[in-house]
Amino acid sequence: MAAPRASEAAAFEYLERTLWPDGPICPHCGTVGRATKLEFSEPKKGKRGARLGLWKCNERECRKQFTVKVGTVFEHGRIPLHKMLQAVFLLCCSKKGCSSHQLHRILQITYKSAWFLSHRIREAMPDGTLAPMGGAGRIVEMDETAQGRIEGAPKQAHRGMGMGPHSVYVGPTRRIGA
Repeated sequence: MAAPRASEAAAFEYLERTLWPDGPICPHCGTVGRATKLEFSEPKKGKRGARLGLWKCNERECRKQFTVKVGTVFEHGRIPLHKMLQAVFLLCCSKKGCSSHQLHRILQITYKSAWFLSHRIREAMPDGTLAPMGGAGRIVEMDETAQGRIEGAPKQAHRGMGMGPHSVYVGPTRRIGA
């Protein structure tokens, strides 16, 4: 299922369906399915309207308000939710990743916001269960070189393609038969 791009209301509905398949979960008391959705309304004279996606817990001890963004990387974000979901989609589905500058252009937000958002999303991604490099029980050998100017080498720029005297690379190699 693709993330919605059209509206903020569609983005909230998508996130609620995805994170709460059994009904809303209060982040304050942990109660499942015992919350009332407060209807979005425009502010009236002298009163504030309810925010989009706002819920209220019906437990007697709690009765606190919350949205689906509480406890996620989207919490306290001032960027619209549909743009943040689109950023997650772009970062996850792109084979080589997505730069902050590219997010800034696509989402039409400032570069600073795109940088901050991409770092928040990337920080939330690792879960520590990556498989060992090369596979379980395999030996991986590394061949290293130094990056940058080698000490004592001339300071003029190397003109040409490929590995020059100033380039150093690291490459993993899997040992076959070991």
